[in-house]
Amino acid sequence: MTGPRPQVLVVEDEAAIRRMLVSTLELEGYQVQQASTAREGEALAGNRRIDLFLIDLGLPDRDGIELIRRLRAWTRRPIVVLSARTHESQKVEALDVGADDYVTKPFGVAELHARLRVALRHAARTAGAGETVVRFGGVAVDLAARAVSRDGEAIRLTATQWRLLEVLARHAGRVVTAHQLLHEVWGPGHRDQGHYLRIYVRQLRQRLETDPSRPQHLITETGLGYRLLVDTPDHPGPA
Repeated sequence: MTGPRPQVLVVEDEAAIRRMLVSTLELEGYQVQQASTAREGEALAGNRRIDLFLIDLGLPDRDGIELIRRLRAWTRRPIVVLSARTHESQKVEALDVGADDYVTKPFGVAELHARLRVALRHAARTAGAGETVVRFGGVAVDLAARAVSRDGEAIRLTATQWRLLEVLARHAGRVVTAHQLLHEVWGPGHRDQGHYLRIYVRQLRQRLETDPSRPQHLITETGLGYRLLVDTPDHPGPA
């Protein structure tokens, strides 16, 4: 992984399985948050930058199906179910409420890692209609590789700077409301804290705009949110 490490939230009540997952995911290059209950998982999801959710269905306080449903009310980040439930109707229900994939216990570690990579690649492609590289003003944002460069030279971003740029790039050319950005980047617990957004947009402009005081690509839509203007085949720069 050449960009910021993806952050995974593991929601699993069996301590031995949870420890194994945390260990193998960290060795694979992920940052890992962990929870043993649905309540704890939802609280972490609302206050952390999570790139992918790995959720067991048999949780002690609430069914994992309900947790998936609640997460899908505010985030489109990929959700992979990890469960001992094998009946087809149970798998279909999990997928219908918003899970992206379903891995049955017992599972192979290599298969699990492959499923997670596929889920992250799919998430990178979905909003870009198949395009994983977004370009503007000499800058290239590679959503699949989680990397940013200008004229071929790598630009290092913090995890939060990347997450904000990623959301804007996935919605390139469209206004993304401040509430939506706060939800996607910081979680629902921060929906009214617009000062976070202003600070990080200013930081991105300092890193990516030729003249940060007169941005040509990271545009403020007053009273609404922000828009990322990107190059198109017929128009390699902003109007």
